[in-house]
Amino acid sequence: MILYYLLTTFYVLVCLILLLVILLQQGKGGDMASAFGGGSSQTAFGARGGATLLTKMTTVFAVLFMLGALGLAIIGQRGPGSIVGGTAPPPPVSSPRSPAPITPTGSSPAKPATPAQQSPAQPPR
Repeated sequence: MILYYLLTTFYVLVCLILLLVILLQQGKGGDMASAFGGGSSQTAFGARGGATLLTKMTTVFAVLFMLGALGLAIIGQRGPGSIVGGTAPPPPVSSPRSPAPITPTGSSPAKPATPAQQSPAQPPR
């Protein structure tokens, strides 16, 4: 479970850095500044050195992006882990019992015990 969150955090960071590296690169298109020799003054790492460094960084982060997407897809297919995943489900809830039958009015539910039915260990009163 914690591996999923770590991989997701790492994946988001890789995505942001890849976006930044791609946006830092100079386009291959021939804009007006590069046509007249002014393109090299706008790059942060120089004309040639920055292109190779940014190109290598783009390649590394693109590979990390693809591996992260693959890893998250594999973990996501297995489903989320659960703390109670290995325990048995609780027993089903039984329906409430029906109330005891009502005795007709006038008759007593239990007859009093007669002296003959009392246990011999008790003295008669």
